[in-house]
Amino acid sequence: MRSRMQQSQSCIRMLGFSLVVGFVVAGHAGAVSPSDSNPTTHSSEHNWDKKLPSASRFTTLGAFGDAVVRDDETGLVWEKTLETAEMSWSDARALCADKDVGGRKGWRLPSISELASLVDPSIRSGPTLPLGHPFTNVLMDVYWSATSVTDNPKSAWLVFFDTGKATFAFKSITFHVWCVRGGMPADQY
Repeated sequence: MRSRMQQSQSCIRMLGFSLVVGFVVAGHAGAVSPSDSNPTTHSSEHNWDKKLPSASRFTTLGAFGDAVVRDDETGLVWEKTLETAEMSWSDARALCADKDVGGRKGWRLPSISELASLVDPSIRSGPTLPLGHPFTNVLMDVYWSATSVTDNPKSAWLVFFDTGKATFAFKSITFHVWCVRGGMPADQY
């Protein structure tokens, strides 16, 4: 009998293979330029191995009424103007799932690695975002991620945008929400 970990790794390898094959079969095997204005072509492209200068890292997308921002380093699309209300983790997930930003649905709560990717560790006082970022209403406070704590499913990971630190808290506590669009492994929830 295979262990649960071996089964998970096998499923991930098969899913990755299926995605690569599906991507190539669908005719998208070519590289896409980060300056490409089509936001849908960047949903599976990640430049996690590159560090872009702050001034050229983010692109406000006119096709979405300038209401969203593509992070050209990660390929993720973020809502540009954040809501300031605090809510529980479950309510945050529901808010993102029902959100319509720039005339598009398909929003979700980001994983902890996605949310933390917005933090610029060289910024010592918040918000700890890269200088010149285009986002508005970002509070120097705590934001939920979609990632549950592995050994405590009643808790989820979050990011403090006043310090850039990541930690976790009970899902029933209220924090802020920042929704994202783009692919994400199912195990992040």
